[in-house]
Amino acid sequence: MRAAVHTAAHEPLRIEQLDDPTPQAGEVAIDVRSCGACHSDLHVIKGELPFPTPAVLGHEVAGVVSELGPGVSGLSVGDPVVTSFIMPCGQCGQCSRGNEEICERFFRFNRAQGKLYDDDTRLHRPGGEPVWMYSQGGMAERCVTPVTSVYRVPDGVELSDVASVGCSTMTAYGALRHAANVQVGDTVAVVAAGGVGSALIQLAAVFGASMIIAVDISDDKLTAARELGATHVVNSSEVDAPAVIRELTGGRGVDVAFEALGAVPTFNVARDSVVEGGQVVVVGIAAKGTTGEFDLATIARRKLQIKGSYGAKPRRDMPVLLDLVARGHLRPQDAISRRYPFEKVQDAFDALNRGEVLGRAVVDLG
Repeated sequence: MRAAVHTAAHEPLRIEQLDDPTPQAGEVAIDVRSCGACHSDLHVIKGELPFPTPAVLGHEVAGVVSELGPGVSGLSVGDPVVTSFIMPCGQCGQCSRGNEEICERFFRFNRAQGKLYDDDTRLHRPGGEPVWMYSQGGMAERCVTPVTSVYRVPDGVELSDVASVGCSTMTAYGALRHAANVQVGDTVAVVAAGGVGSALIQLAAVFGASMIIAVDISDDKLTAARELGATHVVNSSEVDAPAVIRELTGGRGVDVAFEALGAVPTFNVARDSVVEGGQVVVVGIAAKGTTGEFDLATIARRKLQIKGSYGAKPRRDMPVLLDLVARGHLRPQDAISRRYPFEKVQDAFDALNRGEVLGRAVVDLG
């Protein structure tokens, strides 16, 4: 099969021929049809997140089941599916407590070493050299992943529309539902209107937020944010964004501010934009070593809550999200602004790095 291989920091992805991966017990092989280009992948490409090389990135996968490993039930060859970027083992202490989004084995084996849970990769160059997997390694014509991260796409839903559900949408849902527990009538700010930010805006509307304020430095992204459901937009390169947010909310600030980029300036805007007792939810993945500042006295006096959110709980939440898509309440396809053929996969990440992608860019493989 063809795969886009990451060989070193700052080097372009290289399309290579790899051996077809074979699923082991409890795993599923998928013929990939499309894969989203996520900022987390870009962090790896730029060397901002440590990860072994050579590796295949890509963790927003839509495709068709091509092979089932031993012991897999509930799916059939030919089923249209999407994957969650979090691949819960279902057995560790965190999974047992219902915290699948911080599965211990996922972080120990996959995020740290690029392996699945038998301590091995499924990807190899001809001749046997191992190639490591970032989640399932979806920037390839075929990928293998645990069945716990595979979900059938409902009838009537276009497979090409839903690749991003497995990461940006699921990440947004986890932040809204589990970290912040947004209620009908709450006011929210979404700071950085990229891929995850776009999903936060869409889902905040589904959750019934009364005011959804999008903050970014790009007028094009803010225009897109309005189309996705933002009630107000603020260009933080032109105005004091926290001051404008307080003005829009009658001087009080928002109930919840989501930081969706993973950068100090966006964290500062989110931190300074919430009401007393409000929540600052950090969703964006920052480069390792990035630090934000806050005044401990202010946190205590204003009873601020600063939370981290890594994603949703796949086995509980992915069916909910796909049902919202099937019923037309959630349209992830509206956030897709660019599609690239597989041969242009590097162009997708270059555009993402330049800040040119509105919402999500998707790489089509078949």
